[in-house]
Amino acid sequence: MPQVVFPLDSTKKFTEQQIVGHNRWHWAIPAQVQVKPGDTFRVHCREWFDGAIHNDDSAEDVLHAPLPSVHVLSGPISVQGAQPGDLLIVDIVDVGPIPQEDSGPLAGQGWGYTGVFATKNGGGFLTEWFPDAYKVVWDFRGGVATSRHIPGVSYTGITHPGLMGTAPSQSLLAQWNAREQALIDTDPDRVPPLALPPLADSAILGSLTGDDFDRAAAEGARTAPPRENGGNQDIKNFSKGSRVFYPVYVDGANLSMGDLHFSQGDGEITFCGAIEMGGFLDLHVDLIKGGMETYGVGEHAVFMPGNVEPRYSEFLAFSGTSVTVDNVQHYLDSHLSYQRACLHAIDYLSKFGYSRIQAYMILGSAPIEGRLSGVVDIPNSCSTVYIPTAIFDIDVRPSAEGPAQVASGATVPMASSDA
Repeated sequence: MPQVVFPLDSTKKFTEQQIVGHNRWHWAIPAQVQVKPGDTFRVHCREWFDGAIHNDDSAEDVLHAPLPSVHVLSGPISVQGAQPGDLLIVDIVDVGPIPQEDSGPLAGQGWGYTGVFATKNGGGFLTEWFPDAYKVVWDFRGGVATSRHIPGVSYTGITHPGLMGTAPSQSLLAQWNAREQALIDTDPDRVPPLALPPLADSAILGSLTGDDFDRAAAEGARTAPPRENGGNQDIKNFSKGSRVFYPVYVDGANLSMGDLHFSQGDGEITFCGAIEMGGFLDLHVDLIKGGMETYGVGEHAVFMPGNVEPRYSEFLAFSGTSVTVDNVQHYLDSHLSYQRACLHAIDYLSKFGYSRIQAYMILGSAPIEGRLSGVVDIPNSCSTVYIPTAIFDIDVRPSAEGPAQVASGATVPMASSDA
């Protein structure tokens, strides 16, 4: 096993650890760990809510989840010799649930969860159709996830980190804050909001204290969206064997990571849509000096996907176009067309005995394939969603006999709307 450079004790909260990580992006957060190019090392990662979500049959914890405090990230980790303009090479050597802990109260200890947030807390991709908070708990066994809340489905996970990235420079952070605030100002009362501005309350900033902490807390960027430094990209094929090339904006690069997923569909459409868990990452790092200029990577990472994933060979594919359910035409809106493809898949699965929320949860957590299939044929873009047929215990292909029915009885916990 590689040396553990960022350990986490499962009996302690994130802020009580030997090394405290962070939940905001800021150039001034000091790295408390340093590695060298060529090193291979292990990092422990806590589930993104630091244990606030429980293995039970209630969704009240999702409704009241501490969203301002996410994500709890392990890092920053400084790479010796890294300078602005370099490319940081990160190889994912291994990734998995919390080692040697196959039961316990933390997600990653033999179980994980998928959630839908209430609209007021950010909703999800289909929040207009699913405005309430829901939760599904999954059990892990032999690399396969099953759930007491969704009958008749099981799938092998494509385990991956949802979030990894380098620290922004002072000027890049200022760009983020300015452009996102400008977007918020176009509709400041929107629910859910158009973006998440800096929020000093609940900020965790590693070893920063005093005035340095207050200054960084007031301007640190929230970790929810992906940005030029990587961040919360939620790429399901970012798995074991992946190699990623990150732009370096500060001395040492200051790499951070977290938000591990046991499985996820393209788009993580329920927002808390992967099977969330804590666990570990084994990483190898190296540098390409001056690589940003050499390869034209001025912003956003380039990566080579890993070569480990379930071997699903048969799919049902559903398409959608950029027309709303109310028959309003939009011009080449691929977000809308993917939304419609997902809704068509939900309509279809509901004919097999799944509730609509169960079908939505399947699309968020199973290794579905999402594709832009047509982006040039005005006025309609076309998006498609591919569902592996082998994840179902029943045959979900169309036939003259009509749809088979999944065993009834299981339900998805929903939080009370007035809680």
